[in-house]
Amino acid sequence: MTTLNRRKFIKSAGVGGVAAAASAVAAPAIAQSAPEVKWRMAASWPKALDTLYGGADQFCKYVAEATDNKFQIQLFAAGEIVPALQVTDAVINGQVEACHTAQYYMWGKDPTWALGCAVPFGLNGRQQSAWWTEGGGEALLNTFHAKHNVHALLSGNTSAQMGGWFRKEINTLDDLKGLKFRVGGFAGAVMSKLGVVPQQIAGGDIYPSLEKGTIDGAEWVGPHDDEKLGFFKVAKYYYYPGWWEGGAMLTTQINKAKWDSLPKSYQAICKAAAAQANQYMIARYDVMNPAALKRLVAAGTQLRPFSEAILDACFKSANEVYADLSGKNEDFKKIWESIRAFRADSYLWMQVADNTYDTYMMIQQRKKTL
Repeated sequence: MTTLNRRKFIKSAGVGGVAAAASAVAAPAIAQSAPEVKWRMAASWPKALDTLYGGADQFCKYVAEATDNKFQIQLFAAGEIVPALQVTDAVINGQVEACHTAQYYMWGKDPTWALGCAVPFGLNGRQQSAWWTEGGGEALLNTFHAKHNVHALLSGNTSAQMGGWFRKEINTLDDLKGLKFRVGGFAGAVMSKLGVVPQQIAGGDIYPSLEKGTIDGAEWVGPHDDEKLGFFKVAKYYYYPGWWEGGAMLTTQINKAKWDSLPKSYQAICKAAAAQANQYMIARYDVMNPAALKRLVAAGTQLRPFSEAILDACFKSANEVYADLSGKNEDFKKIWESIRAFRADSYLWMQVADNTYDTYMMIQQRKKTL
């Protein structure tokens, strides 16, 4: 064998040897990085709500499929293992590894939680996604969440909601006084300043409360969900907009110790699954709400806008609550100031582009030229 051929042989053998050695080491390393993991997730939603529960279901299915079923998350509907409004507590104390919920259900323990879902006259759905992903919101919120042994992933959004169902018309501020109204989270504190008696009731329990007259009105999300829950059967007047939820972020809350124990690859898959669930929910509501609204109106529902006077009073009340909370809660103040600054700049831009375009197209819709 010539010197040249010997060199080729040695080089070839060396490469082959290295490749063989690499494959011998790689197999167990890969196996170690993809362990069998089984979690439980408690949702705040009944299965009948295909949008909200569906978002949680999408998350779990994506994780399983992306890991060849090595990472499985069993989903439970509201009340099956944890009451709807207590799922975050169950994550914090380790009763379940994860939940899918609206963070403002925790607002009574600390109002900062509400900033991770929706607050009166806050951001709309598109703005929330931008603030969370690129505006510093995710880091701010998860710094707060870490204090409570939670890590959150944005996993859905309802977009702008409706203002709810009422047995009587709401024409003036006096019509709000003494009104027993089902409203979630932070908005109750704002409305109570105007004489409303807020009631926080889980989604599946709203209809019987409204039917029995235990409450005088109720809000949930929008036409698709509200039709499924049957509110139009027991209340005639349907108001808009839901000024307390210009958008509502839904999150997958994960026990932080469990999150930190996941391989980085599994964490990345969870982030991708959350993003997919977020897009699924937004798109599904945009597809389902128009048809549902048509059916509700055809069934006799009376659409009514809140008057500008009522909205102005609510806006003033909200700002008073924000000022009060910011003066005594540093976590709330820091995150709320970030949201306020983002809101101001975002609406500066949106009124130039989106609003002008949308207003023109809505005029065409009313003219029936579309």
